[in-house]
Amino acid sequence: VQLQASGGGLVQAGGSLRLSCVASGSIIDVMGWYRQAPGKQRESVADVTLAGSTNYADSVKGRFTISRDNVKNTVYLQMNSLRPEDTAVYYCKVRTLFRKDHYWGQGTEVTVSS
Repeated sequence: VQLQASGGGLVQAGGSLRLSCVASGSIIDVMGWYRQAPGKQRESVADVTLAGSTNYADSVKGRFTISRDNVKNTVYLQMNSLRPEDTAVYYCKVRTLFRKDHYWGQGTEVTVSS
């Protein structure tokens, strides 16, 4: 499975960004986003199942929206009302449907200035 993430950048507090991650090579069950801020452990941000069920970290509920296009095998993370504490490298992660293998994409950096 190959993953290609994009969409990071520099934005002012209160702004928005949309991250995308395209998966290829297998049928994907769960697609999700994680982030890792400098000096901190990687944490789960949000995930979405093939059926469309979603989970969010409490810190992003109401501000971030995860969605997926199953035809394009792509997961999106719409990030609104961004805060400086959202600054991190964001990684997509997927789990394949049949083998339940996990794969990580390369990170995309998000910087929110105050």
